[in-house]
Amino acid sequence: MSRDVFVSGVGMIPFTKPGVGEPYQQMAARATRQALADAGIGYDLVQQAYVGYVYGDSTAGQSALYEVGMSGIPIVNVNNNCSTGSTALFLARQAVASGAADCVLALGFEQMSPGALGSVFKDRPSPFDRFDKATEELVGHGEIPLALRYFGGAGLAHMQQYGTKLSTFAKIRAKASRHAANNPLALFRTVVTEEEVLNTPVMWPGVMTRLMACPPTCGAAAAIVCSEEFATRHGLKRNVRIKAQAMTTDGPATFEARDMREVVGFSMAKAAADQVYEAAGIAPQDVDVVELHDCFAHNELISYEALGLCPPGGAEKFIVDGDNSYGGKVVTNPSGGLLSKGHPLGATGLAQCYELTHQLRGTAEKRQVEGARLALQHNLGLGGACVVTLYERV
Repeated sequence: MSRDVFVSGVGMIPFTKPGVGEPYQQMAARATRQALADAGIGYDLVQQAYVGYVYGDSTAGQSALYEVGMSGIPIVNVNNNCSTGSTALFLARQAVASGAADCVLALGFEQMSPGALGSVFKDRPSPFDRFDKATEELVGHGEIPLALRYFGGAGLAHMQQYGTKLSTFAKIRAKASRHAANNPLALFRTVVTEEEVLNTPVMWPGVMTRLMACPPTCGAAAAIVCSEEFATRHGLKRNVRIKAQAMTTDGPATFEARDMREVVGFSMAKAAADQVYEAAGIAPQDVDVVELHDCFAHNELISYEALGLCPPGGAEKFIVDGDNSYGGKVVTNPSGGLLSKGHPLGATGLAQCYELTHQLRGTAEKRQVEGARLALQHNLGLGGACVVTLYERV
């Protein structure tokens, strides 16, 4: 049994720098109340909740939702690194599609600390041990923070194979800033040029400057998903449907290929995207708008190829020709992406859902992609998991 699943309500609060915003319970409650109000229902009609966060104690999801109500429903806490928010959405959609529930909340939040990401539990093996070992063998540079080595190394592999220029990554960041200028929820809304990106402090000579990396932020986002019967009975919106969705984890290529692009999930993303295209009966060229996981400009570039938006080795031309923005083939990250919004790990996947829902509703204001009918979401977490979701305007 598989039923149609609709996104009937979305909510998102502006992301902030660490230490500036509210505690996680208040952020999460605000995003949830927005999603409920957008759907036009009360919390009493929500039958299950999947709550995603990475840096927090167990049952923080309950603590957050108890601010909204204590209805006794199942609340499942989700942690899948940077794909946590979309994993919560995956589980919520699955519950509705299977008939286990008719109305489910997916919520993601993160209260982050400044600086590079790091391990919390130092007294046990890290889930990144294999990834760290592969990265050390392939790129070295132990003085550079690991996240930069992961994704910078992936970008470097593309540069070495295809002659991709550092300026191409700067073009991605400049494009993100132009899009974010029209997004009141983005943290960084100042437009920067390619030259300004290249002239920011160097993080890895010849590979990355500071503006090519997303900042840690705090925030929350939420979505209400429901069945068609529930939406009809309660008068909820049915204009955005989840047409297909897939979640994948690492395969042998992650380490056996000896390629940093594989270490950061290229094949994992490709497999999820291919499953979605096949299930939906479409080609990548049919997609109108994409929110993808641009934690670094380098990951945006290689994700174009993983998602089939351009052929292998074709990402630089895709970018230089402007096919990744308004007036091109497919608008990528109209929200400004992680590079401009920031990346509160648990909230990111649901922030992408928020943006694409508004795009398909035609309510994205100055960011609106004209005539958007199919929207693709790509959310990646190292360690690893990738969720790709296709939304359809109904």
